[in-house]
Formats: sequence, structure tokens, C-alpha cells
Amino acid sequence: MKRLIKIVFGFTLLAIGVALLVLPGPGWLIIALGLALLAGEYVWAQKLLDRIKRVGGMLRKSPPARPDTPASTDQSAAPP
Repeated sequence: MKRLIKIVFGFTLLAIGVALLVLPGPGWLIIALGLALLAGEYVWAQKLLDRIKRVGGMLRKSPPARPDTPASTDQSAAPP
């Protein structure tokens, strides 16, 4: 019974997380929580969770994106 509750709750979190990818909210966080619950029961969930962790680690280590606009947007310093 406990295993069934864990599986149902994991899939519920997974579905809510997918919905939150297009709605306002922490979609990836909820997906990761759902996968963490399901990883104890399913190998595919463990592999997907490992991939999310790996990509998240790479994103955290990458330098911030460079803006497309110039560093100074102050128009008062522009010559007449």
C-alpha cells in the first residue's frame, strides 16, 4: 500500500510539474521531486533524474549569458 501511494504521488508531481512548465511556477523543481520519488521504483526515472542533475550542474557552472545590448544605454552621453 505504501509503495502504491509513493508511485501515485510521484506521477502526480510529475504531471503537475509538466503543467507548470507552461504555467507560472517551479516546473522543473516539481518534476525533479516527482522523479526522485519514482526513482526508487523505476530505472527510467532514476536515469532521467540523473540527466536533469547533470544538465543542471552544467548550467550552474556555465558563465552568465552576455546581453545583446551594449553595456551603456545612457543616451545623455551621446554626442549631438
